[in-house]
Amino acid sequence: MSDVVVEVVEPSSAAARAAVAAYLRELDEIFATGFDPDQAAQDELEFTGDRGLFLVGRSGVEVVGCGALRWLEPGVAEIKRMWVNRDWRGRGVAQRLLTRLETEAVRHGRPVVRLDTNAELTAAIAMYRRSGYREVPRYNDNPYAQHWFEKHVG
Repeated sequence: MSDVVVEVVEPSSAAARAAVAAYLRELDEIFATGFDPDQAAQDELEFTGDRGLFLVGRSGVEVVGCGALRWLEPGVAEIKRMWVNRDWRGRGVAQRLLTRLETEAVRHGRPVVRLDTNAELTAAIAMYRRSGYREVPRYNDNPYAQHWFEKHVG
């Protein structure tokens, strides 16, 4: 775990694209309804410049995880694209990415962080709850989400 470096990258970078492609393939495998990657591909511009940011976790040249922030409204950020390579799960990479996303949200003046997730992602839901996220009413129209969470981080 100590050899994993988490850094902000452009969502168009090769590392970000590789991570998102793996993430989307995994969602398509896991979700009972499948997953339409075209919908997600349209979101990538949301994670750069004055709209948000994108993180990649690497061990050497291997991309082991990712996560993104999108600015929803003044004071509020949304976590998207949280993913860790299956071979790296259980090593603290997801928690490290989540903590860095929260830190970046505060650094960008967004002390409230929201996220949505699918009911089939039980490990992710457990991590969010352990990390202090509480369930809130639906705040978006994501057709794949059944749970919505929020945390005050700053």
